[in-house]
Amino acid sequence: MISLADLQRRIDAGDLSPDAAIAQSLEAISAHERSVGAFVCRSESPRAQGAGPLRGIAVGIKDIMDTVDFPTEMGSPIYRGFQSRGDAAVVTMLKQAGATIIGKTTTTAFASMDPTPTLNPHNHGHTPGGSSSGSAAAVAAGMIPLALGTQTGGSVIRPASFCGVAAIKPSYRLLPTVGVKCYSWTLDTVGLFAAGVDDVARGLAAMAGRPELLLAPGIPTPRIGIVTQDFAGAPEASGGEALRIATKAAERAGASVRAPDVPEIIAQAWQAHSVIQEFEAHQALAWEYRENYDAMAPLLRARLDESKGTTPSAYDEAMGVAGRARQALAKIFDDVDVILTLSAPGAAPKGLGSTGDARYNRLWTLMGVPCVNVPTLVAEGGLPVGVQVIARYGADAAALAAARFVEEALEVLYGN
Repeated sequence: MISLADLQRRIDAGDLSPDAAIAQSLEAISAHERSVGAFVCRSESPRAQGAGPLRGIAVGIKDIMDTVDFPTEMGSPIYRGFQSRGDAAVVTMLKQAGATIIGKTTTTAFASMDPTPTLNPHNHGHTPGGSSSGSAAAVAAGMIPLALGTQTGGSVIRPASFCGVAAIKPSYRLLPTVGVKCYSWTLDTVGLFAAGVDDVARGLAAMAGRPELLLAPGIPTPRIGIVTQDFAGAPEASGGEALRIATKAAERAGASVRAPDVPEIIAQAWQAHSVIQEFEAHQALAWEYRENYDAMAPLLRARLDESKGTTPSAYDEAMGVAGRARQALAKIFDDVDVILTLSAPGAAPKGLGSTGDARYNRLWTLMGVPCVNVPTLVAEGGLPVGVQVIARYGADAAALAAARFVEEALEVLYGN
């Protein structure tokens, strides 16, 4: 993979020009794109900007985000050839930081559940996950150092786990969703993919203009709470093993590790997520569902068919549960700095019939808290599996620092 941090250091030292860095990505895309299929469209002759912390950094943009230089088709024939007149706010933020937008990456239709043709770079017989399929795969294949995705259920953390890359779903609304196709305004969150935790931190800090997100030289030893999310069902063997290994590595590195008590309201919030998501999706996609029903992707259409009877009172009740659960979660963070939990049930499923199960991601998206995927092990078939580090709302810097702690602990454990 291409390290954003390494590119920045070489560019700053004058050892690599920004245009040469972009050329590296173009060469990698030429070598791998045909076999992976991560992009919807790409720039013919991208040029590096001359200034900014992300100069020389080629970035892929999930194709539900408006881009003035490329069509925004949202994974759906309904929007084939659609061209916005401006960029989404996050795209503008990247450009202001000096990044080069190199193309649009594949997305499931409207960031829902119908798989894209993108293949997992580590094993082409398996899904890369979704809905941010192309962004995760493009980084994992070493084509680009940074990509944007979105998460409404588990669409950043899960594909990051399946593809073996670092990723962050930041605190709710740390990054704006203006110009991003809405599925659920309570849940939709823009996130980033990169090779490692330091790379993700640098990308987020630069585009958000928040230097406090950069990792300090000395990473503090965190107090870690292990949450297995039993309410979401048992993981597969590889998922459980990833959490066990990460826990062992953190303990060996000196972290205090404990299993905090998880109040019942947290489990209720996990169930409330789907009610909130689908009620809001019916409003966000009302025109598409009503006027273009036959053109809707089949799995998404079926989900909307099944959930169209959700009442406002059920939605209001679910929102109330979510609010109480956020208060209960905040109390857990009084005793631990971060939570360590599963990123996915296990390795990427075989075939392209599914993008995988988001059951270990939904709660944290609803809670609005920052989540960072840390690649942890390689399972059978060369398929990666990760764990996620979660901090309290607004503590994105703490989540990144603790994720880097776990990442370094794993490097020591594996002897890297």
